Amino acid sequence: MIVAPGRADDILLVEDDAADALLIEEALQESRTGRRLTQVTDGLAALDYLRDPANDLPDLIVLDLNMPRMNGRELLAVLKQDERLRIIPTVVLTTSSAPEDVEAAYRRHANAYVTKPVNLDEFTAAVSKIDMFYLDMATRFPRV
Repeated sequence: MIVAPGRADDILLVEDDAADALLIEEALQESRTGRRLTQVTDGLAALDYLRDPANDLPDLIVLDLNMPRMNGRELLAVLKQDERLRIIPTVVLTTSSAPEDVEAAYRRHANAYVTKPVNLDEFTAAVSKIDMFYLDMATRFPRV
C-alpha cells in the first residue's frame, strides 16, 4: 500500500493478552515513529473495525491465534476469503509453535507465522523485524 506523505502507517493488533499488547506497542514505539497501532481483543472486534467505513484499512494486521469469541484461525479464514481484506498483510504472532497451528495458518494464507519469543529482547526484536519488513521494506498494494 502506497502511503501518502505524512500519513502514519496503520497496524491492527488482534491480541487479547494486555501484557503482550503493551510489549508490542512499546517495541513499535522503540523501533519506529509514524506508526499508528489499533488494538482489538478478538476476531469479531477485528471484523467490526475492518468493516467500519469510518476506518481506513490497516497496512498490516498482527494476529494472535488463541482468543475468545472468534480466534485467530477463524479470523484468518474470513480475512483471506474477503476480496477487500485479503490484500492486507497478516502476520500471526503467537505462543504456539505446534506444527498443526503453523500449517493451519499458512493454509489459511497467513503472510507469515512468528512464534513469540519468551525473552524480552528477542520479543522486541521480532516485532521490530515484522514492522521493518512489512512497512519499510516490502512494496505494498497501492491504495485506491
